[in-house]
Amino acid sequence: MKRIIVDYKKLTNEILTLLVEKYPDGYGDDDIIKFKNANNETVEALEVRTDEAVYLVKVSTRLANTMENFDEEDEDDFGSGDLGSSVDVPDEDDLDND
Repeated sequence: MKRIIVDYKKLTNEILTLLVEKYPDGYGDDDIIKFKNANNETVEALEVRTDEAVYLVKVSTRLANTMENFDEEDEDDFGSGDLGSSVDVPDEDDLDND
């Protein structure tokens, strides 16, 4: 099975839906997987699985915000959550960093 590392900026509706279903109340430290990438950098990620692949979604503050703001009604607009679909995630400049 393929293991695919995904940054929050590249989340599809399918992957975001899987994350929200698996972690409906958010995620904790016990849910985070830590590993070294090809550049020997430590990466923290959440794991979600489909029949085709295991997705390792990089953990960040923005990921948590995206999951919290995910609107279930938007999911219905995209049907099966085709991997070609993407989620509109605000750029860093658009976020209010109080």
